[in-house]
Parts: sequence; C-alpha cells; structure tokens
Amino acid sequence: MKKIKIIFQTILLVIVSCQILLANTASPTPPAKRVIKLGFIALTDCAPLVMAKELGLFTKYGVEVQLTKEASWAVIRDKILNGELDGAHCLFSMPFSVYTGIGGKAGSEMRIAMVLNNNGQGITLSKDFCGLVGFKEMKKVAAAIKNVQSRKEVTFAQTFPGGTHDIWLRNWLAACGVNQKSVGIITIPPPQMVANMKVDNMEGYCVGEPWNGVAAQQNIGFTHMASQDIWKNHPEKALVVNKAFADGNREDLKNVMKAVLEACKWLDDMGNRKKAASILTRPNYVNAALTVIEARLLGSNDLGCELGVQKYKDDYMTFFRGGDVNSPRLAHGMWFLAQYVRFGYLSTPPAYKQIAEKLILDDLYAEVAKSMNIVVPADALKPFKTNIEPTVFDPANPAAYLSAAKK
Repeated sequence: MKKIKIIFQTILLVIVSCQILLANTASPTPPAKRVIKLGFIALTDCAPLVMAKELGLFTKYGVEVQLTKEASWAVIRDKILNGELDGAHCLFSMPFSVYTGIGGKAGSEMRIAMVLNNNGQGITLSKDFCGLVGFKEMKKVAAAIKNVQSRKEVTFAQTFPGGTHDIWLRNWLAACGVNQKSVGIITIPPPQMVANMKVDNMEGYCVGEPWNGVAAQQNIGFTHMASQDIWKNHPEKALVVNKAFADGNREDLKNVMKAVLEACKWLDDMGNRKKAASILTRPNYVNAALTVIEARLLGSNDLGCELGVQKYKDDYMTFFRGGDVNSPRLAHGMWFLAQYVRFGYLSTPPAYKQIAEKLILDDLYAEVAKSMNIVVPADALKPFKTNIEPTVFDPANPAAYLSAAKK
C-alpha cells in the first residue's frame, strides 16, 4: 500500500508540474489595441471618417478608432495639440494658421496626413441682400453691401482665423472690390451659423455644407456662390494629426489613412451618396435635414431667395477623383501662407517652403497611396490660379503673386 501511495503522489506531482509548464509556455494574451481618437465637426465633409467607421474599414485595416464630435475648430486645435485627440477632420489651412501664430500659439505643430475632400463650401448672404445681388453676381456685391450699410452695420462670419472659410471669404471680398476693413468679420463655429444668422448676428457667412443649404431651406438666407466657384477643386478638409502620433505611431497612422482613402473612393461613387447622407443625418454625426445633405452631396443646390437650383456636374464635393483629391500639395500650403501676408495677418513673409515641408506629410501619403496602387500626382510645387483672380500663384515666387494680388 505504501508503494502505491508513493506512486500515486508521484503521478500527481508530474501532472501538476506539466500543468504549470503548459501555463508558462502558453501564448500570452495579446495586448489590447490602442484606441485612436479622431475628432470631427458636424459638416458633410466629415464623411470620409464617418464612412470609414460605419463601413468597418478601420477594423479591416487593423485599427480601433473612436470618433468624437467636437464643438468648434478651436476645440479640435486644442485637443490635437494636447494629445486628447490623435487627429481630426480639420481645415486644410488650420495647421498653417496655428503654426504662424494667427490661430494659436506660434510654433505649435499639427501635421497634414492627407486631404479629405475638394469643393463643397459656400458663401451665404442673409435676406437683406435678396434682390440686390444674385448667384455669382460679384460685380453687384460692393453696391449691395453699401445699400445694406445705409440701414445697419454689415458683418460676415467665418469659422476659424486663417482657416479655409476665412480665406475664401476674404478672397471673395477682394474680388468684389470690397475692402475687408469696411465690414465686420467674426468667428462662429460651423453648426452655429444658421442660428446666428436667424437672430441677425451677421449678414453673411462662409462655411461648409450642409449649413449653406440649411439657411436656404429655412428661408433665412441664400447661397450666393459655392467655394468651387472661387477655386475649382480646391483643398478643403484634411486628416490632421498631432506630432506625437505622426512621429511615434507611424504604422497605426498609415492604416488609418488606408481606411480613410478607401472610404473616400467609396464616397466618390455617386451611387453611394444617398446611403452616406442617410448616415450623416444622424444626431451623433451632422444632425441636419436629410434632404439638404443628400441634395448638396449630389451636386444639386437649391439656392434660396427664388434663385432656383444650381446643378454642379463635375465640381461638386469630391473625395477621391482617382486619388487626385487626397494628395497634400506643398504649393497649396504655401498659397495659404501667402494669403496671410496679403490680408494682413502676417507683417513679414514666412519661410513658405520650409513651413509647408514641416507640416505636410507628403512622403507618408505617397507611401500609403502607392501601397494601395493609387497614383500620386507629380505637381506638389506646380503654379496654379484660382477662378476669381487673374494672378497665377507660383510657389517659387510668392512675392510676385503678392505684388499683383488685390487686397
């Protein structure tokens, strides 16, 4: 009996030892994925981030992304800079505004990973201007403003100092022969534009959709012109990330970009836009009327003020266009820097190319695009001109542009 007991104890010891050995050699539990936080503003052009999430594309490329709806561009700026957000749907020119000290602390770096869309913003005028100026009637704007000023002060709103909407507004005023100092220019977050016009806080504004369409729908204003009428296929929103994420999480960022690029391609199939609109209309995203979001995504703008419907055939809001939309150009960044000099934000010319190269991750974009067989345009420093000014912007000579441009 004693021998049997010893044998039994030995067997038990061997079994326990094997269990311990197996436990120690088993594959460890994989660490939880890092949650990447991306912000957005309630605008139609947040669609690439929204659809990358809703279509499961972030999961497809192995990243866990949390989208957060933010109140204003200033909040997005602060959260990117302090690390609360890894990145966001953001105004293309905002990193340049912040870095130069116009829209933030000078020297603060926000990096542009890729462009999200072209076109699709607008200038809305209040009903004060109905009958004084129509769709794209820029020659009548100066007289119309003076007419309204005979009764009240005239104030226009944009969404962030030095942001894209601010620069479209100032370019429009200059092209219309209106001195920007003769009118008020204030900053209002995009989703608050319509409510502020309704209570007569301003007589016009520049913002992204659907807030131009909503003003027309609610009969408090009309679309005077779209941003593609100012500059066809201009850069508008970008995927902007904080410096630490760009430098320290390169592979995660590349996978985020792949998901967003696939979403951009999906969005440029016009057959998908009704589905996109049905998702964007939700309260946790844009929270605006489905009919307005859908119509303007499809290039059909009911202008308001009995001006009829303007249909855009090849220059509505685009997200991909064979990849041409998404490549961030150095020349475009340099153009915005030149606008800051032109309109008095900067008293001395900045280091144009050096700043653009610091803030634009064009090499990273090219790497991601090529891995997805997307053509990368070879036009990063190509001269160009907008629709409403005769002066060509040559990134090799911004001074020549500035000497010829209207202020």
